[in-house]
This record gives sequence, structure tokens and C-alpha cells, in this order.
Amino acid sequence: MSAASYFPLPVTVEGVTAAWLTRALRQRTPGVTITGAEVVDTIFTTCSKIRLRLTRDEAAIAAGIPELIIVKGGFEEHARKLDHMHLREVRGYRDIYPEVPLPHPRCFFADFDPEARQGIIIMEDLVAKGVEWCHATRPQSHEQVAQRLALLAAFHAKTWESAAIKPGGKWADLVDFFEVMAGFFDDKASPANWARFLGLPRGVAVAERFKDHGWMLEAWRKVVAFSKTLPHCVLHGDIHLGNLYIDTDGTPGFLDTLASTGPAMLEVSYHISASIDLADRRNWEGALVRHYLDALAANGVTPPSFDEAMHQYGVFLVYGHFIWMTTESKYQPETVNTANTARMSQAMLDHDTIGLVAAL
Repeated sequence: MSAASYFPLPVTVEGVTAAWLTRALRQRTPGVTITGAEVVDTIFTTCSKIRLRLTRDEAAIAAGIPELIIVKGGFEEHARKLDHMHLREVRGYRDIYPEVPLPHPRCFFADFDPEARQGIIIMEDLVAKGVEWCHATRPQSHEQVAQRLALLAAFHAKTWESAAIKPGGKWADLVDFFEVMAGFFDDKASPANWARFLGLPRGVAVAERFKDHGWMLEAWRKVVAFSKTLPHCVLHGDIHLGNLYIDTDGTPGFLDTLASTGPAMLEVSYHISASIDLADRRNWEGALVRHYLDALAANGVTPPSFDEAMHQYGVFLVYGHFIWMTTESKYQPETVNTANTARMSQAMLDHDTIGLVAAL
């Protein structure tokens, strides 16, 4: 099935027709036909999700295409300005996961249309499957985080300092994590926006010393420079609890990848610090980082020392602090932003992140 047959990708819910779905699904399962597609519901956020009930022919049923699917993409006006996010998610499902597995929903189509500035993924409906959704208001147990870190270490190890992500490699065009964040940072860290975020409930949850706008700007600059000195690998890109689930067999699952390259401890720090209750994180995080490093070694990577890993962990808390301070409430509920801001703030206090950044 050529890309021309399903391009242009639809940018409205109405454009996701049975005829288009047939063309798209034939990308991976030639010969299938969809004769009907009923919109069950829609969720409009940063990326939109359309739940559809399909009428399938026998070939589609035999190929394992379920009755209920999710079509994910940019179906709101703001989506054309977020096309880089759609592209990164498509790259994860289309290019990375088939070769570097990380537990994720079954994917039936993934592609990006540069002219339409649209990326679409067709995946299984996890609600229909009956998975358990993770959420920021339900902190994870030590065992749950340890299971996820072991899978993440295996994923990171596959591309750790790999030729595939270096010039001339097949994934050399994957964006650098911090480089693609530059425009977002400049916007959300503007004086007006920073003051606006401080006026929200999350602003009450953060320690006074981390409210300083000048410190945030300088800390970000130093963290970006520090990142460039470390080994890189392919990252999931956004491992917070809202993007995670537990499959019906107990396996941790990963949603909403933003495929990019960067230092592994960036997302280890981001995940641990925002996934564990305040009362437990400082007691568990050292053992969890050791567990992650052991898993790296078991997958053939020479990991950093524990002390170096914890140094990186403490520095990269700056990233999590910035994200949860500046995520708009229309994308994540303020309860989530506030809970995660409080966790990041306490972690930065415990690790003396201000001191670590000053010494860079």
C-alpha cells in the first residue's frame, strides 16, 4: 500500500471515514476492508483520540483488527502548531518500536503527512481491553516502578551510543530532546507566562527558591549544555503516569511516546520523581536507580557509576520541575500539575539541585 493511497491524512473527525480507514489499515494488513465506522466518542486534548466501532470484513477480522479502535492525531485547530509532536509519536510507533520493543498498544497504522502537518496512529482500544490506567493522584509502588525501569533499561540499552542515532545512521534524524524543546521553553518561560503559572495552585506547591525566574532560565541553559556531554540513546520522551498503564497480565505499558534522543537518566529522573509518594520517594529512589543500572548492565551497557547516575538524576530534576510548572491546565488537570510540581520541588530540595546546577 503506497503512502499516496491514504494521503492526505484527514485533519477532521469527519474525514476519518470507512474508505480512508480501509486505505490506511492496508498499510500493514493488505486486503482488509472496513465497510462502516461509527464514532463512539472523542477526547480532544494536546492530541485527539477518536474511538470508533468498525464494521469489518472477514479479512480484517482474520487479521486481528478489533471492532473498537482508537484513531489518534491532531484533529483540533491548535494541532497544526504541534505537528512536531505528532511526527515524534509516529516515529516511535512506525520506526522505533518494531525494532526496539517497549510494551505499547497494538498499532495498525502510523504515518505522518508533512503537507497536512498531521500525524495519525491507529491502535487498539485499551479501554475495551480492560487495562489499568496509571494516574498522578495514585502514586506507584516500589515494585511497579522497578518493573517499568527494567523494561526502560532494556529499551535504552538497544540504542545506547548506537551508530543508528549518529550521523549516517538510520535514525540520525531523530530530534535531540532538548533541541526540540527550545521553542516550547522560550514560550512557557517568558516572564508573563511564568508569573501566570505561579498564580495557579501549582505555584503554591513549589518551594519559594524554585520560583525565581532568572534561576529557571540559567538552570535550563546549564542542563541543556550538560545533556550534550553524556551518552545518548533513543528516549520514550514523556514517561509520566498519565502516559502509562498496566496491561491485563500485569506488564507495564507505555503510551504517547515522543521519540527523540538524549541521556537516559533524564527520563529515569522524570519518571521516578513524579511517580512515587512524597513519603516514599527519598527512601526508594536510590535502590530504584541501582536496579535500573543493573538492568542496563544485564543488557550489555557499561552504566555510569551509582554516584554519577545520582548526580545526573539530581540535575535533570530541573526538567521535570519546568514541565509541571508550565503544563497548561487544558492539557493536564491542575490536580495533576500541582501534585507533580510538589513532588518535583521536594525532590530538588532533597538533592540540592540548586547546588548541583551551580557547580556545572
